[in-house]
Amino acid sequence: MPKAKAKDLFKAIKEALTTVYDEREGVSIAKNYLLDRLRIDSIKLALNSEIVYDEGLFSHDLRRLKNGIPYQHVVGFTEFYGLRFISNKHALIPRPETEELVDWIIRENEQLSPDILDIGTGTGCIPICLKKEIQDSKCIGIDVSEEALTLAKTNAKKNEAEIEFMVQNILIDDLPNQQFDIIVSNPPYIPDADKEMMHRNVLEHEPGLALFVPDSDPIIFYTTIAQKATERLKNEGYLYFEIHECFGNEIESMLISTGYTDVIVKKDMQNKDRMIRAIWKKAQQ
Repeated sequence: MPKAKAKDLFKAIKEALTTVYDEREGVSIAKNYLLDRLRIDSIKLALNSEIVYDEGLFSHDLRRLKNGIPYQHVVGFTEFYGLRFISNKHALIPRPETEELVDWIIRENEQLSPDILDIGTGTGCIPICLKKEIQDSKCIGIDVSEEALTLAKTNAKKNEAEIEFMVQNILIDDLPNQQFDIIVSNPPYIPDADKEMMHRNVLEHEPGLALFVPDSDPIIFYTTIAQKATERLKNEGYLYFEIHECFGNEIESMLISTGYTDVIVKKDMQNKDRMIRAIWKKAQQ
């Protein structure tokens, strides 16, 4: 196999991405690629080490990146809360905001052996991380997509997390018939009107089913889940959502009117309203 200098490979990747990403994101992807695919870390890059690499694979990857295929799909995985998840077109690529949601749940949990339900599980990243971090937790993940659940099951197996997965359409079906300490969801929340502002690598390569909601009712999933969760949460059970930054106040008001208490809207590291938590107290109902 041929050899090349680390900085030359970095330059080739960065140049290939100039028509797809801005400078900052292109540099970030180039550095991630060097590490994930070629094991070139920041030290080897700074030293401009000579690298043996697969030229055919490198060229193939660059073509896919130039065509707007998400980086995580090109290398086939993504890192999330310290774990590695297989990533493909059947589920959303886990985002940093969801890591913050997972961390919030872990930090707030005081239950022993909590029963946890994740609605719209996608890659399975939320229940898998919660299962790994919360001792003796019992986790269920549901999704409308059988392809996403196949991916989630593979990720659970690879991360040695015992999760129960099932196909359910939250807008139609009842929630699993048991009581939960925690119900969490990162449902579709992007209004159809926002499509024109989104990057084509998202629009063309991630499932619209998991992204978009009608402009006429952008919080439909939150309203439906909040209502159905009232019958499935234990007394003082917790409901967590990842949310669109523009709908924090609206979702907060909906939760309060549904009968939830202790509602908190939480900002992410970008100082945007991106998470919300509420508590269901049956004694008050």
